[in-house]
Amino acid sequence: MAHSFADITPQIALTPLDGRYRAQVAPLVDHLSEAALNRSRLVVETEWMIHLLDQQVIPGLRTLTDDERALLRAIPEDFGAEGIAEHAEIERETVHDVKAVEYYIKRRLAGTSLEPLAEVVHIYCTSEDVNNLSYALMVQGAVQQVWLPALREVIADLTALAHDAAEVPMLSRTHGQPATPTTLGKEIAVFAYRLGRQERRISTDEVLGKINGATGTYAAHAVSVPSADWEQVSRSFVEHLGLTWNPLTTQIESHDWQAEIYADVARAGRILHNLATDVWTYISMGYFRQRLSAQGGTGSSTMPHKVNPIRFENAEANLEISGALLDSLSQTLVTTRLQRDLTDSTTQRNIGPALGHSLLAIANLRKGLAGLDVDADAMAADLDGNWEVLGEAVQSVMRTLGVQGVPGLDNPYERLKDLTRGHRVDGAGMREFIESLGLPAAEQERLLALSPHTYVGYAAQLVEHLDDTQA
Repeated sequence: MAHSFADITPQIALTPLDGRYRAQVAPLVDHLSEAALNRSRLVVETEWMIHLLDQQVIPGLRTLTDDERALLRAIPEDFGAEGIAEHAEIERETVHDVKAVEYYIKRRLAGTSLEPLAEVVHIYCTSEDVNNLSYALMVQGAVQQVWLPALREVIADLTALAHDAAEVPMLSRTHGQPATPTTLGKEIAVFAYRLGRQERRISTDEVLGKINGATGTYAAHAVSVPSADWEQVSRSFVEHLGLTWNPLTTQIESHDWQAEIYADVARAGRILHNLATDVWTYISMGYFRQRLSAQGGTGSSTMPHKVNPIRFENAEANLEISGALLDSLSQTLVTTRLQRDLTDSTTQRNIGPALGHSLLAIANLRKGLAGLDVDADAMAADLDGNWEVLGEAVQSVMRTLGVQGVPGLDNPYERLKDLTRGHRVDGAGMREFIESLGLPAAEQERLLALSPHTYVGYAAQLVEHLDDTQA
């Protein structure tokens, strides 16, 4: 009988994010793992205790000393392998993860000057008060400290490539067919600009939090300490954590801010997916050459000549998985039955995989881009073979002269269609046609000097708009 991998120690990862791709997504573990959730809960619980005592919200209780504040703040800071194991042991008894956090803190207060104040831990809190703030801190940290820096790096890579290739002419393809030439740099700049807009949106997305009791009414708070301004206590605490206060909730914070962030991250991912498929296509057309050393390892198991664009294919697949997860999070987290149900608890535990697949995709895109060389000669050959794209320029000049009253330039579009549609036209043929039109000397000279290589409009200077967004 085959071995059961489930019995092997250390445990074998079920998902590729915790196995094959662990190194690329490891920074998210500090923010979106189960251990990170419990550490964030410890932060919220200890800071809430500090807040209540230092603000003297509960009559008759003293404020804290500096050493006592340091003691409380050391609890989440010291939460490591031993603490994780201890919390798990407590949770097996409580069968409740937040209650286990409360007991974990109280164990650390035993025998200290704070032991008489231990019941202040978790006072006036429902579990969701702690959880919503913990997830807010976790998602904020993961997005701001891990995901956004990675996105900014790929934007910087694209911006550098756009500037380097700003004047490299390239045949465009609309609907897959040869179209008005552009430059490679301008086309790469389009992606950098699109991603830059998403980066700015996501970096300013609000992260909300609440701490207002079992159904969002401060009922236990008001009956216990009617003299306190509980809304102000709540607001000042949420803002102390670096979050935006939500004044109106049920038992749960409504998660709308999460849906907004995940939708924005998913949109950025779809732009990255578009980048991956376009670059893949440019590689297949020969516009980019791949360096084997940068892509890594064997290209094909049977065809030794191949260097496969695996980085872009990997990115494409991971962005599709990430987008599906982010879409699901966005759609489901905004709904709860009446004042509370627990569907969001399970759903939010999948934020890590959603951002993890996106982070993995970005890492592969960067590696793929770093292994590309621009083949300007291949692009030039493509342009040389498609002189018919100048038909747009010729008919536009003819139309302009026609509306200005110059005779003999009727039906410019139709005449160029007869010349170019379904026909290959070389340079000599295009120049012969231009000379047959009877154009004024200046216009004829300008068109005769034109080639697919130079018919790129403002493409090169348009790349400079990337600098506008960084100013």
